[in-house]
Amino acid sequence: MALSRFWTFILLLSIGYVLIMLAAGRQYSLGTLINGKQGESLVVAELDTMAIHGTAMMAQLRTAGEAGVAAGDDHYLLSSTGTVKLTRGKQPADGLFATCRNTIMDLWLPLIGYLTFFCGLLNLLIDSRAMEKVALFLSPVFHRVFPDLRRDHPAYGFMTLNFAANFLGLDSAATPFGLKAMESMQEDNPNKDKATNSQIMFLCLHAAGLTLLPTSIIGYRAAQGAANPADIMIPCIITSFVGTLAALFLVAAKQRINLFNLPVMLSVLLISTIIGVLMAYIGGLSGSDKFHFTDNLSNGMLLGIIGLIVGYAFIVERYFREKGTNMFDSFVHGAKDGFTTGLRVLPYMLAMLAALSIFRNSGLMGLVMDGLAWVMSGAGVDKEVIDAIPVALMRPFSAGGSRGFMLDAMKTYGPDSIAGQLSCLFQGAAETTFYVVALYFGSVNVKDSRYTLGIMLTADLVCVITAVFVVQLYF
Repeated sequence: MALSRFWTFILLLSIGYVLIMLAAGRQYSLGTLINGKQGESLVVAELDTMAIHGTAMMAQLRTAGEAGVAAGDDHYLLSSTGTVKLTRGKQPADGLFATCRNTIMDLWLPLIGYLTFFCGLLNLLIDSRAMEKVALFLSPVFHRVFPDLRRDHPAYGFMTLNFAANFLGLDSAATPFGLKAMESMQEDNPNKDKATNSQIMFLCLHAAGLTLLPTSIIGYRAAQGAANPADIMIPCIITSFVGTLAALFLVAAKQRINLFNLPVMLSVLLISTIIGVLMAYIGGLSGSDKFHFTDNLSNGMLLGIIGLIVGYAFIVERYFREKGTNMFDSFVHGAKDGFTTGLRVLPYMLAMLAALSIFRNSGLMGLVMDGLAWVMSGAGVDKEVIDAIPVALMRPFSAGGSRGFMLDAMKTYGPDSIAGQLSCLFQGAAETTFYVVALYFGSVNVKDSRYTLGIMLTADLVCVITAVFVVQLYF
């Protein structure tokens, strides 16, 4: 219900706002909202060449040709239609049609590929009965965190693979595992339209995104010329760990789950120890060695998981024969399920991303950001923190948009500035909350997400506050 209200309100408010701006003369064209592309120059006015015929400006435009003439923040360009276009600023996001096209070409089609391959592997786990063993092994801990699930529930195995992929910064692999976990839990859902406690707990933990190896963030920092691109790793681990704990305890409090028991506390201690040991080791490496090690570790672990699944299935191949099948046919059967899941999630992806495109291009989101920055400035918040806030505000809505703000912050203020470091933390330690809720609940046709969105946004806020303190202490 909360997601439906959000989607409805941002569409209506954005359209209403842009129409008001058009009537007030502050919006020149509505075409950019429909056909524009991110990064294009925004046309704010057009002049008839006859009005400036014979002037010095006209002579400059003819001499400049396609380059146009710059005048402060404005840029004048003689168009092929015989008019002079005045542009100012850049379009913040793709227009509606471009968003629909790019959602399919850049997001959905790659997702179909990931789902098809990894769901095939997961079916090998199921048919080889490995998932049953994983579920039983994890049940002492998972059953206390997910008390509504039976002790041998297959979702435990899917969730473990999802958390492991997130932990290693492998978002592409984490999504198929997570969708299978949601589907597995949905089979036991007595009310198919309403999210269960277990689904909410899983999704909030997934969105908190405990990350050990933020390889993409390190790569962006390296490209921007950071002195030590991997120095963001430890702050990112700390921030995402605090955010994950916040999500865990917030959901547990809502669902009245007692987490203060030996298995759960030992698990938290074990994870903390693993993180501490790896942080200590990685901290002793040089900048280039850190990037090389983390890249090999994350991708090596993924290859190791694939090898273990196929290797174990080969060892117990008799289970496949008992079912009248073989490993390859089992993989293909699971891959077909992955493709079907991909078809099911497309409408939810498209609906959310199209709404966010209109929200950003209408200028309403920029107005909200400017207002928040003004409030924070009045409250005495450090300017360097305010400079990075656009990333934190955009991150729950759009990964691409927040990435653009992050790169702009590093370019404008420097990758090693507080604003540059903080923007990287905001990007690496949070999730695209609205997109994730739409994707995961949409994959199982859940319409009532209950309190999921509120807790996920609260966990995002905890990550933002933690990031500010960590950056000031660490750098």
